[in-house]
Amino acid sequence: MDPTVVSLPLPTLPEGWAAEKDFKPVGKITKDGTSQRTIEPVGPHFLAHARRARHKRTFSEDDRIQAQERAKNVEEDNDSDISEPEDPMMLQREAKDWKSQDHYKVLGLAKYRHKATEEQIKRAHRKKVLKHHPDKKAAAGRTEDDNFFKCIQKATEVLLDPTKRRQFDSVDEEADVEPPTKKQLANGNFYKLWSRVFKAEARFSKNHPVPTFGDEKAAKADVENFYNFWYNFDSWRTFEYLDEDVPDDNENRDQKRHQERKNLNARKKKKAEDNARLRKLLDDCSAGDERIKRFRQEASAAKNKKRFEREAAEKKAAEEAAAKKAAEEAAAKEAEEKAKADRESNKKAKEAAKNAVKKNKRVLKGSVKDANYFVEGDASAATIDAVLGDVELVQGKIDPDEIAALAGKLNGLKVSDEIKSVWKGEIARLVAAGKLKEGEAKVLA
Repeated sequence: MDPTVVSLPLPTLPEGWAAEKDFKPVGKITKDGTSQRTIEPVGPHFLAHARRARHKRTFSEDDRIQAQERAKNVEEDNDSDISEPEDPMMLQREAKDWKSQDHYKVLGLAKYRHKATEEQIKRAHRKKVLKHHPDKKAAAGRTEDDNFFKCIQKATEVLLDPTKRRQFDSVDEEADVEPPTKKQLANGNFYKLWSRVFKAEARFSKNHPVPTFGDEKAAKADVENFYNFWYNFDSWRTFEYLDEDVPDDNENRDQKRHQERKNLNARKKKKAEDNARLRKLLDDCSAGDERIKRFRQEASAAKNKKRFEREAAEKKAAEEAAAKKAAEEAAAKEAEEKAKADRESNKKAKEAAKNAVKKNKRVLKGSVKDANYFVEGDASAATIDAVLGDVELVQGKIDPDEIAALAGKLNGLKVSDEIKSVWKGEIARLVAAGKLKEGEAKVLA
């Protein structure tokens, strides 16, 4: 493709311009005061250039045609949201029966349902209003009532309110997918048919992501995860939308309370029925799931293999046991004698350790006694109890080795300050180790 040549003449000089004061030459220009450069378009500009060359358009003509196409695409995109035909029977609805109407169908969003965005709902509402507004009908000479227009307004009110929309979506049977029949399962893909069912049910899940159903190649862990998730399914589904209207009459409070209790009981019943329905879906699905059957067969085969291996090992062990009986009896007798000796030795060691702990504890208590319980003159009973209480507190937080180490530091000390310094150091160590809380020791700290 030949490059486009564009002529760019130099601009005229401003009035009052003088070469002597305003011009500093940095090069030379051509004789006629112009210069030609070859410009090659790239990226989107190259595509635009190619399009203009192909269709032999000017710049302005191509811009105008492109703008028209973009406007047409936007209009077609907007229209696509409510391209569903209107059912003549739906147009005959009574506005008072709004609770039984399909709000998505009224706005032309039946193919989107709970997936419809807020922007799609608003756009659909605007288009429906433009078509069914009473003033527009009157201007066109149509005299039908405005019942359907009220249905449009009610549908928009419900679907743009997050709480009301969730209540409606909870009972929106049009979004449900019926479980496959035996005939469908016989002629279709088991996993694909059931996957559609659980994909529709997943919209009620409080927890995300929801495990997928998978196919015949799914791993055992994935299949178990799927059924565990659904058998413990946590649904946000509620049934307030089906409540009977509560009388808005302050004078009739008893009737109002009665109706509220009735609605509450009805919701609980529907919730229980929905849980039972979902449980039956899972039972029916798992009963026909060949993957579960295969996993059970594999588990059974593995179990039988282990049993055969165990029986063979037991037989071999029995044969070897008969040949080694005498040696085992002798070894058992020797082991028993050794164990008896070890028990006696351990018993003596425990007694010695126990006595050592008692001795060390006496050293700990004796150290504070030697320090006259860290007071001048005769120590009061309260002082003695407080000091001994700290001693017992520390003893309860340390093991026998630590008790021995502390006793070793205190043994032989007679000076009160030295003894208390050792106790302070031990308490500080226990506080740093998190075994004692700051201030828990009242006197020795």
